[in-house]
Amino acid sequence: MKKIIFTDKAPAPIGPYNQAVLKGDTLYASGQIAINPATGELVLDTIEAETKQVMLNMKAVLDEAGMTFENIVKTTIFIMDMNDFAKINSVYATYFNEKTAPARETVQVACLPKNVNVEISMIAIL
Repeated sequence: MKKIIFTDKAPAPIGPYNQAVLKGDTLYASGQIAINPATGELVLDTIEAETKQVMLNMKAVLDEAGMTFENIVKTTIFIMDMNDFAKINSVYATYFNEKTAPARETVQVACLPKNVNVEISMIAIL
């Protein structure tokens, strides 16, 4: 059986998908973008602020599943401009212990939902 993970502390899905699905001890989380769940507004002031909101949204999903960033084993970062990589990475790095950080890939894409600059998805294990 799979369990649907939903929290109002992260943005509601904007399509036919869920924030995350827990199957056994593995959490598969959909990509998060920088929507402030309290206001429904995008946080696009700077790439750092945008990335921080994405990470806060990821944290809310992890919290709902009873997990932390330490449970993440894999992330995927989608970015619009590889020139933003260092700034995104500097914010992302504050959420992980470098010695136990998850596996990851970062991919530049042509477009993201709502024309945001960064989206991050994850897989976590209890």
